[in-house]
Amino acid sequence: RQHSGVHPRLGATDVLPFIPISGVSMDDCVGLAHQAGERIARELSIPVFFYERAARKPDRVNLEDVRRGALELLREQIAVDPNRAPDAGPLQVHEAAGAIAVGARPFLIAFNVNLRTTDVSIARKIARAIRARHGGLPFLKALGFELSTRGLAQVSMNIVNYEVTGITAAYDAVRREADLAGVGIVSAEIVGLVPAKALDRTAEY
Repeated sequence: RQHSGVHPRLGATDVLPFIPISGVSMDDCVGLAHQAGERIARELSIPVFFYERAARKPDRVNLEDVRRGALELLREQIAVDPNRAPDAGPLQVHEAAGAIAVGARPFLIAFNVNLRTTDVSIARKIARAIRARHGGLPFLKALGFELSTRGLAQVSMNIVNYEVTGITAAYDAVRREADLAGVGIVSAEIVGLVPAKALDRTAEY
């Protein structure tokens, strides 16, 4: 309830993805996601939304559609808008835990590039230019955020198919747009795990 931040989220856990890494199929992961989600709803009374390959509704495949408006809007709509009703669990967000999205998906790489500027509009413009939804790199999602405590703006990316669009391609796209905007790059960061074969150890990032 006291959370503050710039990244959209549904609750304390936010997302629980099941990812086939070794010795397990995507169908297995979908089954696990449904089992886990039903148990979370039943035992913890947390509303559950199934997303990506585990989605039970076509408009919940993309996580950004499930998260739209974040917890604050979901709290208002969950009981009155049938389109915002959970796939499992109560028609109200949990008082302390919020809601959760449970899914099955391929490996995703969370990769951020920090810009030497406090102007978040530049980060947002770069994100719009490079993301797949607006004609940029395929399988790339991107948002622009202000990191006020660090005095920086950030292009925050999710690479959802690194075999088509890799980390280097994503970084180079940000760098090109940053050069056009006249801002430098301070650093890049990987959030979470990355397959070894996704790393280019000679890349600038």
